[in-house]
Amino acid sequence: MKKNTFSFKNSLPILAGGLLLTGSMALMSHSTATPTETKSAKKITEADLKVETVVEGLEMPWSTAFLPNGDLLVTERVGKLRLVKNGKLDPQEITGLPSILYKGQGGLLDVALHPDYKNNGWIYISYASPKAQGEEGDDGGANTALLRAKLKDHALTDVQVLFKAIPNVKANVHFGGRIVFDKKGYVFLSLGERGQKENSQNLGKDQGKVVRLHEDGKIPTDNPFVKTAGARPEIWTYGHRNPQGMTIHPTTGVIWEHEHGPQGGDELNIIQPGKNYGWPSITFGIDYDNSIISKDTARAGMEQPVVYWKPSIAPCGMTFVTSNKFKEWNGDLLVGSLKFMYLQHLVVKGNKVVSREILFDKLGRVRDVRQGPDGNIYVVLENSGKIVKISPKA
Repeated sequence: MKKNTFSFKNSLPILAGGLLLTGSMALMSHSTATPTETKSAKKITEADLKVETVVEGLEMPWSTAFLPNGDLLVTERVGKLRLVKNGKLDPQEITGLPSILYKGQGGLLDVALHPDYKNNGWIYISYASPKAQGEEGDDGGANTALLRAKLKDHALTDVQVLFKAIPNVKANVHFGGRIVFDKKGYVFLSLGERGQKENSQNLGKDQGKVVRLHEDGKIPTDNPFVKTAGARPEIWTYGHRNPQGMTIHPTTGVIWEHEHGPQGGDELNIIQPGKNYGWPSITFGIDYDNSIISKDTARAGMEQPVVYWKPSIAPCGMTFVTSNKFKEWNGDLLVGSLKFMYLQHLVVKGNKVVSREILFDKLGRVRDVRQGPDGNIYVVLENSGKIVKISPKA
């Protein structure tokens, strides 16, 4: 089973499962042997699970949402919104999407149902939105936007663009785009820094931020920077690089987020209002030409990650497990890897990750991980154009 160096928030010994885990636990970035990578405290093993294809034939699938009638909504990054009915890809595309930039890492991104979807029918979608006349930024550029709409037959209706990040940028990287709802009537959207790392620390720009909005797109008056001169009032947190996973903790209601570092330095963070997560002032990674981005991995006033990965796994998609089908994993995280094409199971105790293991090595480039209403785990695989279901063997 493939192993990668795994580094925790600090280098102190950690008490887990009654055993004192020391440096051999890969607390240092250069370590390679990690006993807990292969010997999790959880009883479920990969051998207890099966992987079944739910649907295939998708083109660059990015995200999925489960409709109450059992159908699946799927975004394809190429700019198409599709339906899966009874395990078959509906050949008819859903119409009504706005103009979308499909270039580089941009395209049609996340999809999420409003928590009260059964009553209000709102579907939320993030996407790379090309610059419109009068918008700030580069001609020919784009940035991440959020819309909501309703679905009637094969068409989106009542389409409302709720938010668009500024400025528009020509670079075609780091769009972020994850959508989550809390239980208090707010929607959160992650935004990458669009290849302009210095703007992650600039509160006057939306790059490298997580924003919080009311469900109708209005800006909450109690957001942390509403009264800060020159700051964008939608900003909830800043100092991010390219957040590709966000999920709500099932008991605390707090958002957990992960993001891509450069070479090394992928991070798992707990999102708290007004906090600075450091990019690029602090990082555990180096640039792609091996140059140093920052000599610092910590500074006063900047948050430390719960976990960082070195080398990078390119984390994408994430869910907390709450299913009775995986009772031993309840409260743990499942994280996808684009780079190494596997899932990681992270054992969570409080606000710490105490161990991890690799599951289904070479499963495929994981773009999204969801727990379905049936309690099984659904994984979107970008390279093969499949959605697969992971469930216990009978």
